[in-house]
Amino acid sequence: VYPDQGAHKTEEAKEKLSGFVKFFQIEAIAIGNGTAGRETESFVRSLGLPSSIPVVMVNESGASIYSASEVAREEFPDHDLTVRGAVSIGRRLMDPLAELVKLDPKSIGVGQYQHDVDQNALKRSLDDCVVSSVNGVGVEVNTASKQLLSYVSGLNSATAASIIAHRNEKGPFKSRAELLTVPRLGPKAFEQAAGFLRIRSADNPLDASAVHPESYPIVEKMAADLGVTVADLMRDAKLRAKIKLDAYVTDKVGLPTLTDILAELAKPGRDPRQKFEAFSFTEGVNKPEDLRPGMKLPGIVTNVTAFGAFVDIGVHQDGLVHVSQLSDNFVKDASEVVKVSQKVTVTVTEIDLARKRIALSMKSRPEIGGKVSGGGATPSSRTGPGNLGGRQNNSGSSAPSSRPQQSLTNDWFSAALNKKR
Repeated sequence: VYPDQGAHKTEEAKEKLSGFVKFFQIEAIAIGNGTAGRETESFVRSLGLPSSIPVVMVNESGASIYSASEVAREEFPDHDLTVRGAVSIGRRLMDPLAELVKLDPKSIGVGQYQHDVDQNALKRSLDDCVVSSVNGVGVEVNTASKQLLSYVSGLNSATAASIIAHRNEKGPFKSRAELLTVPRLGPKAFEQAAGFLRIRSADNPLDASAVHPESYPIVEKMAADLGVTVADLMRDAKLRAKIKLDAYVTDKVGLPTLTDILAELAKPGRDPRQKFEAFSFTEGVNKPEDLRPGMKLPGIVTNVTAFGAFVDIGVHQDGLVHVSQLSDNFVKDASEVVKVSQKVTVTVTEIDLARKRIALSMKSRPEIGGKVSGGGATPSSRTGPGNLGGRQNNSGSSAPSSRPQQSLTNDWFSAALNKKR
C-alpha cells in the first residue's frame, strides 16, 4: 500500500488495509518506529478501526540486520528483505524475547562502551544475560524457534535443531518425557533443560510449569496426602494452604526448593514479565519542528549511559535526559533510575534544530533552558543548577559562568553524541 503518494493512492491504501483487517480478523497492528513510522501510525489510526485493535509502535533496532541474516534466509528463503523485516517487527509485538534472541545483542545498539571492551568477554556476558532471561521466562517447546531453544540451559544449537526436526517429523510433544526420545538429547542434558521447557496442553499439568521432573514425586505425594489429584492441588489455594512443607524436607530437597515448588503450583507457568500495556506517543508531535520548550510528553527509554538516558518521544530523534535531570534528587548512576524500554514522562527543555539535539528533563519542576532555534538554542537569562546562563556554587547562589554564552546543555549533548558514536 502507498498511503503517501496522492489522494487516489491514499484512498486505495485505506480500502486495502481495512479489508485486510476484516478478512484476517487482525487483533493488533505493529508499526516500526523508523522512517515514516509516526506518519504510518497516523494513517492507520485514521482508518477508524475498532478500539479493541491496538496500534503499537515497535522498536525496530536490528530488524534490517536480522532480515539479511542467515537465520532469516533459513526461515523465509522465498521472501525478500522487506518482508522478513516486517515479519520481525510483527513478532516483536507478539513475543519480543523469542524474536530478539535471533539477533546479536550488540546490534540492538544499547550500551555505551560496547566497542571499547574485550569483545569475547562482552559476548560471554551478553550470552549469559540472554540465557538468564530465557530460562527465567521459560520456553514453549512446541512453538519455540531453534535460536530460542539453543539458549535453554543444557541445550545447544545441535540439540535444539534435533528437537525441531523431531517436532516436525513426529508432531508436537505431549510430555516432557518424550524429549528423551530426541536424538543427541541425553539424560544429562534433559536433566538440565527440562525445568525450563513448557508443554501447555500436556497430560501431566506439571509439564506446563517450572517444576522439574525430578520433583514430580514430591508434588504427587503432597496431593496423595490430601487425597486429591495434582490438578486439584494446582487449582485450589485452600488445598495448598494445608500443606506442611516441613514434612517433605529430605537430604536432597530443602525448604527453599519446596517453597519454590509451592509458589509454582499457585501460578503454573507464570510469566515473570510485566503485563503488556499499549503505549502511544502524543498525537500531532511527529517531528522535531513540532516540539516547544515546556512540552510534557510520554516517551520510552532507548539507551542508558553514564551521562544520562536517551528517550524516544516519537519525533525520529531521541532526546537526552542528562543524569542531572533524571530526578529531583542527586543521581550518581543513571541505571538506578531508568532502564531500557521503561515508559517515562519528560519535559522538553531545549531544542536545537540545526544540530538535531533535544534536551529533556524528568524533574518535577524543570528549568526551561532555551527556545526553538534554527541555529542553536538561545541562552536563558535565568541562572541556577543546569541552566544555560550560569552555574550553581556550593553555597546555593549563582556564580557567573566562565563561558556566559556557552550552553551547558550543548556540552552535555556533545559528550553524549561522541560517546554514542
